[in-house]
Amino acid sequence: MKTRQSPREPVSSSCEGPEGLPDAASLAALRAWYSGQSSREAVTRYLGGRKARGQSSRGILGGIRRQLIEFARQRHREDLATLLDHPATERGERARAVLRAIELLHALPVPEPLIGDDIGRWLPARIAAALQAQGIKTLAALTVRIPRRRRWWTAIPGIGAAGARHVEAFFAAHPQLTERARALVIVNEPNDVVPLERIVVPHEVDGSKGAFRAPRASCTLRADNDYEAVHAWLALHESAATQRAYRKEAERLILWAIVERARALSSLTSEDAVAYRQLVAGFLCERICLQGAPMLGFAVQC
Repeated sequence: MKTRQSPREPVSSSCEGPEGLPDAASLAALRAWYSGQSSREAVTRYLGGRKARGQSSRGILGGIRRQLIEFARQRHREDLATLLDHPATERGERARAVLRAIELLHALPVPEPLIGDDIGRWLPARIAAALQAQGIKTLAALTVRIPRRRRWWTAIPGIGAAGARHVEAFFAAHPQLTERARALVIVNEPNDVVPLERIVVPHEVDGSKGAFRAPRASCTLRADNDYEAVHAWLALHESAATQRAYRKEAERLILWAIVERARALSSLTSEDAVAYRQLVAGFLCERICLQGAPMLGFAVQC
């Protein structure tokens, strides 16, 4: 004779998990569904007191899954978000992996933004799209744009004052990004546009220990960093016009390496070279020359 299983008391949600994660009762209902119970059984057992008349049990569980997917993306775990985003017919084959993913999401730390991150990882899609349309793709490029101009957003269609406040609030919550950007390029006279030779950069990006710098014993240049090496290279050309043309391109490349790649010229990789070639071929070249250079103290002429 079969005995009817009495509904279990709803799981207490007093022990809250990370912000944005479904509460304990919601996760218990979802686990029960993945373990083989029907949507109605799982919701009645764990969320019976929350179910409104006419509300679909399947819809409730779908909402919990969507919340988990959003949480996974906030933690920059697109792999887990993809795992959770599936048709209901696939729950059996994904059950074990999903149950592990739920435990993993609960333990994931809050991610910290890095200066080289894509802005799309941290800013709303509308704001990110407007910035990307102007060639601002990384937090590094955005960080140096903001501190130098009070109404920096007026030249960017689609941002507006409200969007600008959102961006500024993000940087205010992560002050290390601004400090990192300021450390990338330090000039002796920050209010002036100064030539290349008067720029002082941190040791980590000056090229003195560049990844591809030749050993001192086998190097034919008596240069201690990338800037001295560039000047030595420019001195090989006698024509003043040639020097000016080459200098312009060298300054542009160094600026791009520091701001966009956060690395020394002598540490650029083949992938960096391909990215820079694409940049020069497109309209981003104009942005770096006209906008990035004056903010960082480069006297670059396009």
